[in-house]
Amino acid sequence: MKYSAVITDIEGTTSRISFVTDILFPYAARELPAFIRANTVQPDVAAALAACRELMQQPAASTELIITQLLAWIAEDKKITPLKALQGMVWQHGYQSGAFTGHLYADAATQLQHWHSLGIKLYVYSSGSVQAQQLLFQYSDYGDLTPLFNGYFDTRIGAKRDISSYAAILQQLQLPPKQVLFLSDVVAELDAARALGIATVQLIRESQPAADHPIAHSFDQIPEQIP
Repeated sequence: MKYSAVITDIEGTTSRISFVTDILFPYAARELPAFIRANTVQPDVAAALAACRELMQQPAASTELIITQLLAWIAEDKKITPLKALQGMVWQHGYQSGAFTGHLYADAATQLQHWHSLGIKLYVYSSGSVQAQQLLFQYSDYGDLTPLFNGYFDTRIGAKRDISSYAAILQQLQLPPKQVLFLSDVVAELDAARALGIATVQLIRESQPAADHPIAHSFDQIPEQIP
């Protein structure tokens, strides 16, 4: 591997899309209302609810109205920061109680461990909250893999299809673009990263069409250097 850092997406890249859609989202939809009602005065929950009111443009929205809106956002798979934060809080209980473990493809777990052993810095960039990212890797099918990672990025740094998000990440990494590799299954995200000179590989895990990025069907097929 010729890169100093690898940034990886989660859904469709390290993990099955269906893990999120069939396990995590239904669990959050089922457990979120009771969690919010029981924790409205907790600082993190209160801050997320305040952010929801701002997004709804309803500063006096009741807790029940916010819950209704959150469930609608979950159904629509909205990439909304306070929703992702609340989902992460609920998923923490699910992971800790053993309701599920974080799905990882075996090739992803193996290759991430290999790259870490080579001294390559590993980062995650996902629309899920940083807490949700950490939980998935902490309670993964292959044990706690959080020691492999140097950092995590979520929508607080920007939308994943915006070039400015990758510029902000590069500024934090303090690395030239050519030394950074970004892995995702979503072409628009790869396009945004490549616009800054970041190397890209599209993971083709399921039936999504390939674009004009280098492709790999598993992590062990990722080339060590992009021409």
